[in-house]
Amino acid sequence: MNRRVLPAALLFLTATSCVEPGVDVPNPLTNPEDGPPAGNQNPEATCEVPASAGLADASTPRTVVGAGTPESCTSGAFVDAVAGGGVITFDCGPEPHTITLDETAKVFNNTGPEIVIDGAGLVTLSGGGARRILYMNTCDEAQVWTTPNCDNQDHPRLTLQNITFIDGDSRADEEFDGGGALFVRGGRLKLVNTRFFNNRCADVGADVGGGGVRVFDQFDDQPVFAVNTTFGGAEGFGNTCANGGGVSSIGVSWTFLNSLLSFNHAIGNGGNPAQDGTPGGGSGGAIYNDGNRMTLNLCGTRIENNDVVQHGSAIFFVSNDHSGDVRIDRGHITNNVGGSWYPTYDQISGHEDTPIAVTNSVIGDQTIP
Repeated sequence: MNRRVLPAALLFLTATSCVEPGVDVPNPLTNPEDGPPAGNQNPEATCEVPASAGLADASTPRTVVGAGTPESCTSGAFVDAVAGGGVITFDCGPEPHTITLDETAKVFNNTGPEIVIDGAGLVTLSGGGARRILYMNTCDEAQVWTTPNCDNQDHPRLTLQNITFIDGDSRADEEFDGGGALFVRGGRLKLVNTRFFNNRCADVGADVGGGGVRVFDQFDDQPVFAVNTTFGGAEGFGNTCANGGGVSSIGVSWTFLNSLLSFNHAIGNGGNPAQDGTPGGGSGGAIYNDGNRMTLNLCGTRIENNDVVQHGSAIFFVSNDHSGDVRIDRGHITNNVGGSWYPTYDQISGHEDTPIAVTNSVIGDQTIP
C-alpha cells in the first residue's frame, strides 16, 4: 500500500471529534424511504455531466431480476444476475423494494465488458448489517483473470445507477478490507443517481477505508465518476469507517458532480502511519484519497456535517509524490468537524504544495469567487 508521509511534528497531533476513538457507532437497519434523495439538491448543483459520466443504456438487459412481485426479487436472483454480468435491471413490482442479501454479490471479470446495475429508482440493496453488498476485483483469481495486467485493464466497466445501498458491513472481511457497501479494484467504476446509507467498514486501521465505497487501480488512471450521488445526506444515514467515511481509495482519481456527502464518520485513531500505541486511522470524514498521480475534482458538490478524529474533517488528500491536485467549483464545504493539519483550507488536509484550485465556492467561513 502507498503510505502518506507527514512532517514529524504532525505525526503526533491529536484532535477531538464528535465521535470518540473506539466508540461504536450504531449501524441499525435502515429504511431507505426515510433517506434523502440522490444528489445535491441545492442551487450550486448546476455542473454539466459529460456523456461518459451519464447514465448507461439499460434498455436491453441480459438479466431482469424478479418477475413482477417483491417476493420474486430475492438475494439469490440478484447474486446470480451479477455473476452472469452484462446489463441487469429489476421487476419487483411498482413500489420501492429492498433486497437483503444473504451473501455478497461478486462480479466475474469475463462477463462484461459492460456491467450495468440499474434499479430504476425503486430498488435498494442491503447488506443486512452483516456483509458487503457488491465486490469487483480484476486481480482476484477467483473472479477470473482476463489480462496479464490485472491492475490496469479496461474491463469490467461497472456502472451503478438509480439504486440505493444500505447496511453494508465489511468488518468481517480480513482479506479485502474496506468498502462497506462496495469494493472495486481494476476496470472502471461509475456511480449515477445512487445513494449510500449506513454502510460500514473496519473501525480502525491506518489505511483501511471507505464506509460506502473503496476503490483501487482504475484503467489508465481515469477517474471514478460519482454523479448526482449521496453518501449519507442526513443525520442517521451516514457511512462509517476508520478512514474515508464516505469513500476511500489508493492512487485513484475521483470526479464528483452535483453530489452530496454528509454525516459520514472517520472513527479510527492515530492517523497514517499510526502513532505509537494507536491502531491508526481517523482521517477523511467524507473523502480519503491516498497514493500518487491523482486528482480530486468536485463540481456542484456539498460536503458538510462529516466528522473525524485525526485529519481532514471533509477531505483527506495526500499524494505521496506530491503530483496530485484538487479542483473545486461551485462547491460548499462547511460544518465538518474535528481533526487538524489544515495548511491551505479549513477542513481539507493535504501537503502544503498540493495545488487546490477553487472557484465559486464556500469553504468553511471563506467565500471564494
